[in-house]
Amino acid sequence: MGRIEKALAKARQSRDTGSDGSVAVRDRQRYEPRQPQPSLHKRPAARHPAELANIFSKAALVTVDPRALVQNRIITHSEVHSARPAYKMLRTRLLQRMRAHGWSSLAVTAAGPGEGKTLTAINLAISLAGEINQRVILVDLDLRRPTISKYFGFEPQHDLSDYLRGDATLEQILVNPGVDRLAIIPNETVFENSSEMLLLPRMMQLVDQLRVNDPSWIVIYDMPPLLAADDTLAFSPYVDALLFVVSEGETRQDAVAQARELLKDANVVGTVLNKSQSDNSTYY
Repeated sequence: MGRIEKALAKARQSRDTGSDGSVAVRDRQRYEPRQPQPSLHKRPAARHPAELANIFSKAALVTVDPRALVQNRIITHSEVHSARPAYKMLRTRLLQRMRAHGWSSLAVTAAGPGEGKTLTAINLAISLAGEINQRVILVDLDLRRPTISKYFGFEPQHDLSDYLRGDATLEQILVNPGVDRLAIIPNETVFENSSEMLLLPRMMQLVDQLRVNDPSWIVIYDMPPLLAADDTLAFSPYVDALLFVVSEGETRQDAVAQARELLKDANVVGTVLNKSQSDNSTYY
């Protein structure tokens, strides 16, 4: 049995067994997300920004597909796009709140699939990287449906799954999509046991490697939809804040209410209204 398989077996055992050794009774007919438990992982001190900057500078430059950028509505610095002002407003307000609380990591999620959370994460990351003093790392943590590399139209030589297996280092999986001050950790592997993978020691090591106490760095994690899996709740203790995406005319009110209940203990920095038909869309 390999290291990952052993870790998964241990994660399942700790999930299904109470603190007194008794087996927990779970209702298989109804989705009841696990409440985040205090982590047994002792987090080391945040690394010095210069260390991460050194790794950041070694990100492999990948060739992105310009047609994919246009087709997938990705905003680039070299393109005039009607949505650019909205993302700049989102960037400014997000930075104000993140810096006011000393936050440097952000999870982006939505209630359900198809509501635009990945596109929001990508365009927000690009917009943040437009700040001359800001550096951004975008991580594809939607382990159930990873799509960030497809949005950009490139195939990475190494990805997150290689890192989790111990077959690649952070330097080897970090890529530069041709956008100044932006790096991406892509993933092209689908994990059915995704929430367990998010709690592996190797994943915790990655989180620690990306953690710095410097407001000029922001790490954005693109997560699965909140109501589709417990991944976001399981991972939420390891990020500073969460951004919630809703889609006008698509996200149901009951789904929003359920999501709000699940996120009542999380640091929700704001809500993004996506696919709005209004010229004066409210993004917060």
